[in-house]
Amino acid sequence: MSTFILAFVFFLLMVLAMGVGYIFQKKSISGSCGGLGALGVSKACDCPEPCDRKKARLAKQEAREEKLKEWKDNQIL
Repeated sequence: MSTFILAFVFFLLMVLAMGVGYIFQKKSISGSCGGLGALGVSKACDCPEPCDRKKARLAKQEAREEKLKEWKDNQIL
């Protein structure tokens, strides 16, 4: 049981250390090869056309931005 607790505490400390490192350096996590950016890929999905879920998400975001713009135009100050 003590081995399990010791291993758990060790992994917990490692995750905490990685989190603190990310907070202070503001760098994304990348592998030794540099990730997709090293290959010249600008995004994870190189599809010519976005999928239906992404289209729906973009449409929802655009509608929200339009509502915010309308709200700001009609705001009384």
